[in-house]
Amino acid sequence: MKRILVACGNGIATSTVVATKVREYLQQHGIDVSTTQTKLMEVPGKVQDYDLLVTTGQFDGQTGGVPVIKGMPILTGIGADQTMEEILNLLK
Repeated sequence: MKRILVACGNGIATSTVVATKVREYLQQHGIDVSTTQTKLMEVPGKVQDYDLLVTTGQFDGQTGGVPVIKGMPILTGIGADQTMEEILNLLK
């Protein structure tokens, strides 16, 4: 199972929307995935346990080599398909 950490400012609103869309998309493509939401400021202490970090805000912190995807296109719909494909390719 792949693990994705989804981070936004407060770890509630936008991360919930993005986590749900990413999880559904990956499941449709046969990837078993779990998502966890968190605040951006909590990412450095949590990210090492995940396969991917998806953010909806500005994040310049360390991830210990965990790939980072900017998730704002998933919210806006502009470029969402490319972002989802990028996530899928990273987790294959």
